[in-house]
Order: sequence, then structure tokens, then C-alpha cells
Amino acid sequence: MITTKNVPSPKTGDITLITITNTSGASVVISTLGAGIVEVNVPDRNGKMADVVLGYKNPADYLADGPCAGKVPGRFANRIAKGLFTIDGTQYHLAINNGPNALHGGPTGFQNHNWKVESIFDNAVELSYTSADGEEGYPGKLVAKATYLWTDDNELKLHLTATCDKKTVVNLTNHAYFNLAGHASGTVLNHTLRLAAANYLPTDDTLIPTGEIAPVAGTPMDFTTPKTLGKDIKADFPALNYGKGYDNCWVIDGYEPGKLRSIAVLEDPESGRTLEVATTQPGVQVYTGNWLEGAPENKAGGRYSDYDGVAIECQGFPDAPNKPAFPSALLCPGEEYRQEIIFRFGC
Repeated sequence: MITTKNVPSPKTGDITLITITNTSGASVVISTLGAGIVEVNVPDRNGKMADVVLGYKNPADYLADGPCAGKVPGRFANRIAKGLFTIDGTQYHLAINNGPNALHGGPTGFQNHNWKVESIFDNAVELSYTSADGEEGYPGKLVAKATYLWTDDNELKLHLTATCDKKTVVNLTNHAYFNLAGHASGTVLNHTLRLAAANYLPTDDTLIPTGEIAPVAGTPMDFTTPKTLGKDIKADFPALNYGKGYDNCWVIDGYEPGKLRSIAVLEDPESGRTLEVATTQPGVQVYTGNWLEGAPENKAGGRYSDYDGVAIECQGFPDAPNKPAFPSALLCPGEEYRQEIIFRFGC
């Protein structure tokens, strides 16, 4: 079942909230602002429902929020070094909005636009955003679509597509923060995480990958067997020192373009809720909400603290346009960017 609600916003125009409820009563709420996930209400081991996605009381507060909570950033999620890249000998200059680098498509990236509702089905909604040639410095007109489907098995499926009329770069993901105990339950550092990733991407101190693909074995980056997010987060290790916690991209084992595979399992021992993440993407950025303090008033009327949520962002590699050895982020006319992310909630 789907219901919609329009919320006036002077800066973006009406924001539409789309609620999809399945046969068991579990539900998700999708916002047209940033094509965002603003609620996921699922049961714990005792059948008690809770909203496990961080978000704000006022739907308009998602506009230009620092955490990019729940939204689809673009045209290029994550970082591009110094906001520069080159296609066919032409250098493109992006807005600098994260230290010396470009982040999430710039200050007016896809996450800060009101997407258009293209279609509404029994259990799905398709949203689109058209990015003009030259927007935020990116070449070519690009049409992006995000389709969310909520199943009776408490799976939230996200299909991301894009087409362009000129060679460009694209990297799309969803930036939801999860707290499986409930969005306002405090720290997630007691959650356990397992990643299907034996390697990660070391970075410089501005979080730009060096180009190296390094093994996680023997380091605090090793989640190949489940461990709590807090176990090693204070270790004296470059990746953790640079980001005040985890904010790195892991290289998914056995990646093949277009192949869907399970890449992460998050679990809250108290509630018994689990989240399994599957994707067709080559990387996963895990961010432990290291800078959540100062975010807008949350849905419970309070404030989030650092480490109150974890983002599991399935995506292409950061700075891929400047790293020829990384999976290519180039999109050409006549091609279709097509990726899938599945969030499977259990208990």
C-alpha cells in the first residue's frame, strides 16, 4: 500500500513523502528531496516496530544538511581530488566543498534537489532528476532515476540508472544512516559488522585514495569476520586518525560488473535486528557518523551525537576519474549507468 503527503517548502517547492507499507505492517518513507530514505519501520525479535534510519523532524531540514542523511548524492558520490578530472583532454573544474576536494557532487548536488515523481506502483516509486550540462562543473546533460521497491520480506530494493548526452562521470549511492536499535537510541558502536571485503583503499589525510589496494588482514579495517564497530575505532591507525573513525571504501570481494552479491551484514545484539546489504557496485564506503553532532533536530525532537548511525554506501571507488586502475566511472552517450542496492532487514 502506498500513501503520499505533500509538505510545503519555500526553498524547494512541495516535498512529497511516499509511504510504502507491506502486508506485515512494516513500512518505509521516501522523500522527493534528494530521493531520500527518511524512515524504515521494521520489527525486532519480539515483533516491536522501530524506525531504524536517522533523519529529521522537519522534512525541509534535509536540504543542504552536512550528513547528507538518507539521500542520493550525485553526480559523483564521495570525493574527487581537488575537484578536477579530465575527459578526452578537457579538464573539468568542480566546486570545492570538502577541504581541498569535491564531495557528493558539490553544494548543490543531486541530494539537494527535489526529484520528480515519475511513477507510483503498489509497492514502488520511481523518481527522476535531470542535471543540466555544466551543473556543478560536470559535462553533459544527465538524467538520473532512483526506483525504490519495498517487499513483503522487508527488503528495500534501490535501482539507480543514468543516461547522458555527452561523456561524463557518474557515481550514485544512497547515504542512509542506520541504527538498528532505533534511530534515536544512541551509539551504534555496539553493532556488529561483517564485510565481504579482504581489501580496502588507503587514503591521504583528505580522504582521497592513494591508488593502493591494501589488505585488511592484521589492521583495524578487517571486518571479514564480524566485530563491533567500536572494537578498533580508537586504534592509532592512519585511516581512523584521518576521519575520526571509519570513513573508508572497502573493495568488494569477487566483484563482477552487473553481478548482485551480498556484501555486508550489520546486527544489533540488543534488538536482534539485522541488515544485510547486497549490491552490484565494486565498493562500499562505511562511515560511522563521525560528524553527526550539529545535525538538524531529529525525528524524536532531540539531537544526534557522533557515532549514532552508520552509513553503508555501495558505490564506485572515490576519485575513480583520476585513478585509471579503478573501475571506470565514465558514462558515454548511448550507454546506461545501472546499479542495484538491496537492504534486507531481519530479526
